[in-house]
Amino acid sequence: MKKFGSKCTRSLVLAVTVASSLASPVWAQQSSNSPPAQQPPAAATAAAPTIPVPPVQSQIAPDQAAATPPPVAADDNARPISVMGRLQHELSPWSMFLSADMLVKAVMISLVFASLLTWTIFLAKSIQLSRAKKDLNAALARIADARSLSEAQLALGSTANVLSSLLSAATQEIRLSTDTPLEGSIKERAASRFSEIVRTEARAVRYGMGPIATIGATAPFVGLFGTVWGIMNSFIGISKAQTTNLAVVAPGIAEALLATAIGLAAAIPAVIIYNHFSRVTKSYLDIVGRGSGAIGRLLSRDLDRFHGGIISRAAE
Repeated sequence: MKKFGSKCTRSLVLAVTVASSLASPVWAQQSSNSPPAQQPPAAATAAAPTIPVPPVQSQIAPDQAAATPPPVAADDNARPISVMGRLQHELSPWSMFLSADMLVKAVMISLVFASLLTWTIFLAKSIQLSRAKKDLNAALARIADARSLSEAQLALGSTANVLSSLLSAATQEIRLSTDTPLEGSIKERAASRFSEIVRTEARAVRYGMGPIATIGATAPFVGLFGTVWGIMNSFIGISKAQTTNLAVVAPGIAEALLATAIGLAAAIPAVIIYNHFSRVTKSYLDIVGRGSGAIGRLLSRDLDRFHGGIISRAAE
């Protein structure tokens, strides 16, 4: 039995050896035909491009995806719109005045001062002429029934106006001409006094109209000077910035045009007010002329009575 077991063992080992020897060439051929998978060539590894791996996006629920607003695409007009909004906020009259050149600021301040002067003169002259016309008309109504200079003086009382000045000039001329009983000479001298008083009153009522006329004539040109200076500075700034963008050009031009606007705002009311006062003073001087004529008639009556009395006494 031992011999039989040893023979079987040797037979089994021999069979395994033969089988392995038959299978080893096929495995070696297959191994030689297939390239190694774990170790690629160095040249291939160096030439292979690096592919970026996209980040892994988190999964969003459908309801959350509907509630989330879509991303806003970049708009090229977003910056100009914001710039224009900023310009509209900054281009106010006060901000333009603060950012203007010193010379343009001086022009604007002078024009504003001229406009204030115009309106101050307008209020003062309106009150003065209205009161003068009212007092003169009332005085003329009081002396309308007077038959002599003395009655007119009693009617006026202590009223101080141009009519009382005319009355005082006529009375004084009669008193100074007692030694010259010529009626024509007294009337001529009295008329000369009346014309001087009327001219003085005309100068008084026209006082203050000269500055208004000057402002109305020169304010547009002063504002235009500020505009020219501001636009010149704007062009200098454009040349330095080397751009014609509206955000760069608009502020300087707007500041320059503001000077012209203020000049027109000062000149137009000044011209209108000057024309208004020209009409008002003319009507007032017409009333003064009526007063001068009334006093001249009273003077003529007194002279007629005086000469009539002299003639009657001479006849007696």
